[in-house]
Amino acid sequence: MMSTPVQWWIIAAVLVALELASGSFYLLMLAVGAAAGALAAHLGLGATWQWVAAAAVGAGLIAVLYTMRNKRVKTAPQANRDINLDIGSVVQVSAWDANGESRVRYRGSDWTARFGGRGEPQPGQYRIHAMDGNTLVLEPLATGHAAAAQAQSGTHPG
Repeated sequence: MMSTPVQWWIIAAVLVALELASGSFYLLMLAVGAAAGALAAHLGLGATWQWVAAAAVGAGLIAVLYTMRNKRVKTAPQANRDINLDIGSVVQVSAWDANGESRVRYRGSDWTARFGGRGEPQPGQYRIHAMDGNTLVLEPLATGHAAAAQAQSGTHPG
């Protein structure tokens, strides 16, 4: 029969293998808990304390992971630069209609743009704040030398 620490290490290995298939990190936290159970067994602690160590470490790490994942500021997909690389690019608006919409030239074609800032839209340079389908949602470009240089170079913040 296998020794108790070996059983714990096998459990940890199986959990790691399952984690590789799922990619959620939760099973990895349980695998670390199983490793804590194995260490408790190596220290000669009884089965109850091995289970306590495994459960406490695994549950504690899951709680930490859950808290970390939920603390992140969630950006709406329409304004998430990781999804839409156009976010942050600068466009020139020559005129706005009464509905706060305009046609702008961007990446070699004409796009419909909608004013997403505060106040009354004025012609000038705007930053793409979000994408609403095929419509660019624009916000006024911050004034200043850096913003003007950035607009001329065609780069966007990153």
